[in-house]
Amino acid sequence: MIEKNDKIPFKEDNYTHNINRSTERNLDRRGFMKTLVGAAGMFAVSSLPWGVLAAKELSGLSDKRYPMQKIIKVDSLAVGDSVDFAFPGEHDSAILIRLSENKYVAYQNACTHLRCPVFWKKEDGEMLCPCHHGKFDVETGVPIAGPPRRPLPEIYVTVENGSIYATGVKRYEV
Repeated sequence: MIEKNDKIPFKEDNYTHNINRSTERNLDRRGFMKTLVGAAGMFAVSSLPWGVLAAKELSGLSDKRYPMQKIIKVDSLAVGDSVDFAFPGEHDSAILIRLSENKYVAYQNACTHLRCPVFWKKEDGEMLCPCHHGKFDVETGVPIAGPPRRPLPEIYVTVENGSIYATGVKRYEV
């Protein structure tokens, strides 16, 4: 048989004697909503600086200037051939294709679906993404088959002093 401990200085049988129930906060629907709105407001205010930085970066993309970068000499690239290069950064893979005697096109060659590399298939005159059988129009970079929905980012090229140079990247509004 269990005996009651009579040495507890309080009359209660449990240890909740130190809780003052009259000062407990009741969280009703209105209190919960106030707390939720307050937390959302704090989140919005704390993320505001990042939003400002992102908006500033996005608004300046159209004005972004890249240094002119030599790709290859004109006489080193036959009509119908392509060459891979890096632009605008050293880790940004791109492809230049010579379509005719005086027509060159260049694109960033990461597929707009899942970033797989895009290859120039000279025999068929097609730009292919082997991962999901995507195809891009060589004249415009627009997808013509497969899952890609956005065009390849075009790289502006110019010919000067017998060499082909990359000068910028076309910005697409999505």
